Amino acid sequence: MPRPRFVRSALLAAAPAALMLLVTVDGASANEPVPQSVVSVSVDNAKVIRLPEKTATVIVGNPLIADITLQRNGVVVLTGKSFGSTNLIALDHKGTMLAESTISVQAPQASIITVQRGLDRESYSCTPNCQPSVQLGDAQKYFADTSAQAEQRRSMATGK
Repeated sequence: MPRPRFVRSALLAAAPAALMLLVTVDGASANEPVPQSVVSVSVDNAKVIRLPEKTATVIVGNPLIADITLQRNGVVVLTGKSFGSTNLIALDHKGTMLAESTISVQAPQASIITVQRGLDRESYSCTPNCQPSVQLGDAQKYFADTSAQAEQRRSMATGK
């Protein structure tokens, strides 16, 4: 079986919320509907999913929202990169669609506290003590200052 290759194009849609895995369609004819499902993942988190065995090509509609990394035996690691919704399509080596899923990328819910100061927003991870934890949508200055501190700390730790 040839290794799947990754094809990426742009598509942006509204974000539904549900959890399912891609459905395998073995021997489906061109007249049969392709099963659709929804896979949910949080920003900056990964989820392991299995694609149909005959998958040769994997397409992610918007790589700014989610990314995939192929592992062995049709296993794919899906990573949420930004809030939103996109799609994932699995094709066989002839270009026949085997499965299509909606990928819903959402904000992490557990342990994140959001502080709203007028129009400015700041996020904190409280596990158990609250520490700055930049999230998409935080105020630009807070995001930049906190990110710069994290990068400076990483540089000191790695010597780079």
